[in-house]
Amino acid sequence: MYSIERCFTHGAASAPVGPAPALPGDSGAPQQRLLGQLREQLRYLHYSLRTEEAYVHWVRAFVRWSGLRHPRQMGAAEVQAFLAWLATERHVSVSTHRQALAALLFLYQKVFGQQLPWMQALERPQRKARLPVVLAVAEVRAVLALFDGAHAVLAQLLYGTGMRITEALQLRTKDVDFERSVIVVRCGKGGKDRVVMLPASLVPALKTQLRRAHGLWLADGRAGRGGVQMPDALQRKYPRAGSSWAWFWVFPQATLSVDPRSGVQHRHHLYDQTFQRAFRQAALAAGITRPATPHTLRHCFATHLLQAGTDIRTVQKLLGHSDVSTTMIYTHVLEVAGGAVRSPLDALLPA
Repeated sequence: MYSIERCFTHGAASAPVGPAPALPGDSGAPQQRLLGQLREQLRYLHYSLRTEEAYVHWVRAFVRWSGLRHPRQMGAAEVQAFLAWLATERHVSVSTHRQALAALLFLYQKVFGQQLPWMQALERPQRKARLPVVLAVAEVRAVLALFDGAHAVLAQLLYGTGMRITEALQLRTKDVDFERSVIVVRCGKGGKDRVVMLPASLVPALKTQLRRAHGLWLADGRAGRGGVQMPDALQRKYPRAGSSWAWFWVFPQATLSVDPRSGVQHRHHLYDQTFQRAFRQAALAAGITRPATPHTLRHCFATHLLQAGTDIRTVQKLLGHSDVSTTMIYTHVLEVAGGAVRSPLDALLPA
C-alpha cells in the first residue's frame, strides 16, 4: 500500500502527519465521523479488513490533500485533481491509482448515497499486461533449502499447492485432511472456497508444524486466553469455537495480538511481512537477481504444472481463477521458455 506519511511529506497542500483530524461537518459522536461512517459501511457490505484499511487510507489522504475540506464540499474537479496529483507528482502505479479511485467512489456512492454522472465519467487507468516472474525448478529448490522451521513449511506449502500467502497463513487445522490428501482453502480471493492437493512430501513437516501449533494451543487453554479470531458472526453463534483446536491456526504467531476491529486479544497467525522479508533474503542468498516474492512460488506452481503436461483447466481450478484467460498468462511464459521456440540466430551460429 502506498504510504500516506510519505505521500504528504512533499505534498503542497499537505497537513502534518498524525491522528486523523476532526473533519468539518462531522458531529462529535465517533460513529458519526466520516471515517467511522466509512468503516461501518465497509463492514456492513462484508469488505475485508485489508480493503477497509486501504479505503480509509485513501479517504484520509484525499481530505489532507484538500487542506482538510470535507468531501461533501468537493466533487469531480477535486477528485480528478487528487488522482492527477497521485499520478503526476507521486508517480503511483496503475493498481494504486485504481485503488484510490475505488475508495473515493465507494465514499461518494455507498456512504454519501450519491450517484452522479461525473462518477461514471472518471477515467480509469488500464493495467498493462505483465509476465510473472517464474523461477526454474533448480532455483526453487535452492530457495526452499534456505528456510527452516515454520517458514520452511510455509514456503513448501505455497509452492506445493499454489496458495496465495494470505490463504496459507489463514489456514485452520480443520481444513487439513491427511486422509484424503487435500487442503480446503476457505474464503480465498473473491470469498470463494476451493480444494488443493496436499503434497505427500510435505506431510511429515506439516505434521511437525501442527504439533508446534498444538503446544501453543494447549498453553493458551491453560492460561485462559481468548483463542483465535473467528470469521463473521461465528463467535456469537459458537462461543467456544474460537478456543477449539479445530479452528486454531496452522501457522500461529508466537505472541498475542489485539484484533483491530473488536479490540480483543487473540492468537493471530504469522504476519505476511515477516515471511516476505525472509523470502527476500533467501532469494538473494540463492543468487536470484529477479524481483521474486512469495507470490512467485504460486507462479512457479502453475508454470511447472503446465510444463509437466497438466491440463490448463485443472490448473485454473487449483489456482482459484474465475476465468481461464487469467491462467493463460502462464502459457505465454512457456511459449518461449526452455527452447520451445528456436531463435534463428541458433541456426546461423550453432552453439
